[in-house]
Amino acid sequence: MEKPAHIVIVPSPGFSHLISIIEFSKRLIHHSNGLLQVTCLIPTLDSPSETSKAILQTLPSTIHSTFLPSIHFTKETQTPIAVQVQLAVTRSIPFIREALKALSSGSRLVAMVADLFASDALVCAKEHNLLSFVYFPSSAMTLSFCLYLPKLDQEVPSEFRDLSEPVEIPGCVPIYGKDLPKPVQDRTGQMYEFFLKRCEQLHEADGVLVNSFKGIEEGPIRALAEEGYGYPNVYPIGPIMQTGLGDVRNGSECLRWLENQVPNSVVYVSFGSGGTLSQDQLNELALGLELSGQKFLWVVRAPSESANSAYLNSQSDDPLRFLPDGFIERTKEQGLVVPSWAPQVQVLGHEATGGFLTHCGWNSTLESAMNGVPLIAWPLFAEQRMNAVMLNDGLKVALRPKANENGLVGGEEVAKVITRLIEGEEGREIGRRMQNLKNAGAEALQVEGSSTKTLIQFAVNLIGN
Repeated sequence: MEKPAHIVIVPSPGFSHLISIIEFSKRLIHHSNGLLQVTCLIPTLDSPSETSKAILQTLPSTIHSTFLPSIHFTKETQTPIAVQVQLAVTRSIPFIREALKALSSGSRLVAMVADLFASDALVCAKEHNLLSFVYFPSSAMTLSFCLYLPKLDQEVPSEFRDLSEPVEIPGCVPIYGKDLPKPVQDRTGQMYEFFLKRCEQLHEADGVLVNSFKGIEEGPIRALAEEGYGYPNVYPIGPIMQTGLGDVRNGSECLRWLENQVPNSVVYVSFGSGGTLSQDQLNELALGLELSGQKFLWVVRAPSESANSAYLNSQSDDPLRFLPDGFIERTKEQGLVVPSWAPQVQVLGHEATGGFLTHCGWNSTLESAMNGVPLIAWPLFAEQRMNAVMLNDGLKVALRPKANENGLVGGEEVAKVITRLIEGEEGREIGRRMQNLKNAGAEALQVEGSSTKTLIQFAVNLIGN
C-alpha cells in the first residue's frame, strides 16, 4: 500500500500566524480522508511561548510539530520586529533542510506550504522537487496588493503615501497610499525591501492559499482568478479561525460578567495578540469608554510608543496600573477591564456582545464576521489600515473614529462612535450587513460550500501528486 502523502508546513514566528496555519492544517487533514500527513517545522525567535506550546499539544496524531532551534537577536538590535520574523526563517533554513532530509527517508513528501513571511523556506521545497505553496493568512484584498506591488514598484517613482490619487488594485475598493500596509510606507527602509521580496516570491509559488471567502471578498477573489495578470493559482479556503484555545486566563470572569448583561449591549475592546497604544491614546480611550455610558469589556495592555510591541513578547508590567486614576472604580458598574487577554472567540459569540472595537487584524475580522458582530475600526500596524478601508468603505460593516491633528482619537470621538454603534440606526444597519456575512461564511464552510470544495480539490491534487 502506498504511503500517505506528506506535506511540510512552515509558519513564521508570531502567535497570530501560527494559530491560523495550524487551523488550516487541521482542516486540510480533516478533508483528506486519512491520505495526508502534516509536519509543522516552526521557526522561533527566542523561545516558544507557553500558549504556542499548548496549541500544539491539542493537534491530532496525523499532524506532527517541531520547534526549530531558536534564533536570537540582541536586546540592543534596532531591527524592526517584522524584519526579525523574516530573518528568523532565513536563518532557520539549515534546520529545515536537515528536517526535510530526515523526513524524505521515510515519507512520501509531496509539498511544502509556507506562511508569507516564511516564504524563504520554499527554496528547500525546490531542492526536494516538492510543490511549493504560500499560506496567506490575511485578506484577498491584501493578497491582490502584494501580487500587484512588484508592478507598482516599477511604475511609481515617489513614496506611495504621497500619491494624490488612490491606488487601483484589481477587484478592490480604491485605497490611498497612506492606508497601504505599514511595510511599504517608507520605500528606502529595510522593511520595504523585505516586503517587496516576499511579494515577488508569491509569483514563484505553485499556488497561494488565502484565508478568505467569496461572500466577504467577491471582487478581489474574482480578480485573482482572472487570466492576464500572470498570477499563480489562488485557493480561497476561508474563513479559517481558531475555535478556542482552552486558555483560562480571565476566561471564566469575562463570560460570567457577560452573562449578566443585556443582549447586544456590550462593546468588546481588544487590539489583538500584539497591538499596543501610547499612554496618551490609552487615556483618551479610557475617557471615551467612560463618557459613552455604554457597557464595555476592555482587554488592556501596557502602553508603548510602538504599536506592535506585544507581537512577539508577553509584557511583564501590570497593564491596569497605566489606566487613569480612579477609572476602574468609577466604571465598575459599567464595564469590566481585564489584563492582556480574554477568550475572544467566546466573547464575540456571546449574545451580550453588540460591538467590537478592533485593530482590524484579519483573524479578528473573520471572528467578528462569523459571529455577526458590528465593528469600530481602529487599525494600528501591518495591513490593518487596508482592512479598515475595506470594512468601512467597501463592506460598510464598520465605523471609523477620526483622529485629531495630533494623531490621537479623542475621548469624545470615542464616546460618539461607540454610542452610534450600540444605540443608533447606523449600528443596526451594520449589524444586518454583518449577519449577511455570517451567513455567507457559514455557507462557504458547508460540505458543498465554495471554500470546502476548494480545499478538498487542493487535498486531492496533493494526494495524487
